[in-house]
Amino acid sequence: MQSGSSLLEKLPPTPLSKPAKSAMGKTGSWRTLKPVIDLNKCTKCGLCWLYCPEATIIFTKEEGPKIDYVYCKGCGICAEECPAKAIEMVREF
Repeated sequence: MQSGSSLLEKLPPTPLSKPAKSAMGKTGSWRTLKPVIDLNKCTKCGLCWLYCPEATIIFTKEEGPKIDYVYCKGCGICAEECPAKAIEMVREF
């Protein structure tokens, strides 16, 4: 995506934890793998944020993506969709 024309630049930052999620309980304990972001490889394209089915990724153009591990279920979609291969799924224990 070109700077200045990115859809992500026009969207407000997403909250790290959404109130509705806390009502469902902490789902992060279900996972066996967790996504780890290498910010040196990250191009801050925002595709991880866009494709995360649980909305557990907060994204700002300045800081890039951060993962809320309390609610991340470790599905790996963010790692699969990352064009820079900046997200690696690692064993939780």
